[in-house]
Amino acid sequence: MRSNQPFQIKVPASSANLGPGFDSLGLAVNRYLTLQVEPSEEWEFVLQSEEIIDTPTDKANFIYQIAAKVAHIFSCELPPCKVYVHSNIPLARGLGSSAAAIIAAIELVNELCNLQLTNKQKLDLACEFEGHPDNVGASLYGGLVIGSHRGSEETDLIHVNDLSFDMAVVIPPYELKTKDARNVLPKELSYQEAVKASSISNVMVAALLTKNFELMGKMMELDLFHQTYRAKLIPEFNSICRVAKRAGAFGVAISGAGPTVICFTESGRGRQLQTDLSLVFEGYQVEEVSIEKNGSRLTSLSLHE
Repeated sequence: MRSNQPFQIKVPASSANLGPGFDSLGLAVNRYLTLQVEPSEEWEFVLQSEEIIDTPTDKANFIYQIAAKVAHIFSCELPPCKVYVHSNIPLARGLGSSAAAIIAAIELVNELCNLQLTNKQKLDLACEFEGHPDNVGASLYGGLVIGSHRGSEETDLIHVNDLSFDMAVVIPPYELKTKDARNVLPKELSYQEAVKASSISNVMVAALLTKNFELMGKMMELDLFHQTYRAKLIPEFNSICRVAKRAGAFGVAISGAGPTVICFTESGRGRQLQTDLSLVFEGYQVEEVSIEKNGSRLTSLSLHE
């Protein structure tokens, strides 16, 4: 460790895809994974929130597993630490819990081993573990990211941080593993279908960046890459769409691999949208969320904190 000074790592959650931006669009939202790290005699993870209560407290912890791989890549040795972990990102619900953990692990090694990695280097590392830049990019940079990861060849990413709209998420009371959500997707699209699907994605991104929110919502509905297939795994999806639209949402999308559904509305209307959805979807977590403009952050802590 560079010093015996404890430090904190705070990483935002994320919603990926936004409809047709499959594996390439990510948006940071105001839910967080927070690590408080201090020197110790052995590695220990102290779990401080219900969302993560079933995760391992020793070196089997996912964060340590990624950290050990990063340390191996840079031939550095990780000094043992006690890590207090708090998260209000629901696991396996499509809000980037694993991506946040990957970014937290990379930040952890960067600090412990004084690697002084750039954000681009962190992104490249994260994409090797995650496979695509949407969730990890949003957690690292904050705001909206538009990225392309081409295996080990290269990752390119655009970061946009001047967006303004409100959102509400409907989180069903069940998990949906990313692997299962991937298995329902077709192995390939025809050339004609691929052209059509990418044109919808292109228009959606252009509408988003030019703040043409009505068109953005329309393109979300027309997605051909994943939502048609994954909606079958989320029985409530169509009814959430109907209720959200009636309540003033301009767009609705499956968040990441699901089952969370994210609904978009104009600034100032998020609380009402959340209220209207809550009345219909009892037994679900229905929460207003906002864009988190800051990405992962590391701060020093005093010894008494």
